[in-house]
Amino acid sequence: MTRSELEARRAEGERAAELGLTLRVMIREHLAASQEVLTRVPTQQAGSLLAVTEQAIDAFVEGYERAQHQAVRQEEAARREFIDDLLYGRSDLGRLAERAERFGLRLSQAHAVAVASGPEPYGDGYPVARGIESAVLTRFAGRQILLTTKDGRLICVAPGDQPDVLAFFAKQAYAATDGGKVAIGRSHPGAGGVVHSYEEALNALELAERMGLDGPVLHAADLLVYPVLTRDRQAMADLVENVLGPLRNGRGGAQTFIDTLTAYFDSGCVATEAARRLSLSVRALTYRLERIHSLTGADPADPVNRYTLQTAVIGARLLDWPDTEG
Repeated sequence: MTRSELEARRAEGERAAELGLTLRVMIREHLAASQEVLTRVPTQQAGSLLAVTEQAIDAFVEGYERAQHQAVRQEEAARREFIDDLLYGRSDLGRLAERAERFGLRLSQAHAVAVASGPEPYGDGYPVARGIESAVLTRFAGRQILLTTKDGRLICVAPGDQPDVLAFFAKQAYAATDGGKVAIGRSHPGAGGVVHSYEEALNALELAERMGLDGPVLHAADLLVYPVLTRDRQAMADLVENVLGPLRNGRGGAQTFIDTLTAYFDSGCVATEAARRLSLSVRALTYRLERIHSLTGADPADPVNRYTLQTAVIGARLLDWPDTEG
């Protein structure tokens, strides 16, 4: 076959793919046409006819696959653009809702978002992402769920009235990422609700990193007190400085005493448990608490002083004090 004839076959293959014709049927049609011609040619030319048929089918399939690959790339680009617009709220909400139906979401409903992070970044097509997506979609076949990745994190968007979906995703993500963390935002209505829930989940992950929060799954609803505490950052900074500033004068600096107070409060103010967490003797821990009392004038064992100290310690951790003071 000539170059122009081969290119014509490729163009026909592309057109067949665009029309949605199946490749199996089209190959069968080629073979049927060759079989018909074969009955009318001399026997000595049969080999040539088969060679031409092979060329024609090969060119046709090449064009068909090229069109399919192009369609897949366009679909992936459209899906990525939609996800970016969905998670950042950069598109007209009405138009976004129309596009969402194409990807299995109804933005007129409330949705919640779970975000998982691990020791390494993950992208679409990565084995970890594919494994989690397969497990979730198999477990909840027919549900309106969107699974994707963004900035190296794994993301699941599910209807707000189906918390079992996000709980299962969290379990799968925790196992697949070798102990990564998963944060789940609250359920919010509308297209803007997806953005809101996504931002809550991201903030929860950041907060967990900064505060050293334990637990593989974090719920934004359980962490609402922290945004409240930092809403007025200047007031919080003043509290931290006024209450904990004198700890700089102690041996080891302020951070040693902050770590002591953190362990003490996290253990429910039980000295033996706090000492164990710090790998100290109870006597050494008691000495540190007494030193904190003498430096700050606030007694960690006193309920009134304890609240002030604990709030200041939380503020110090949120503000990375004293590392970022000034």
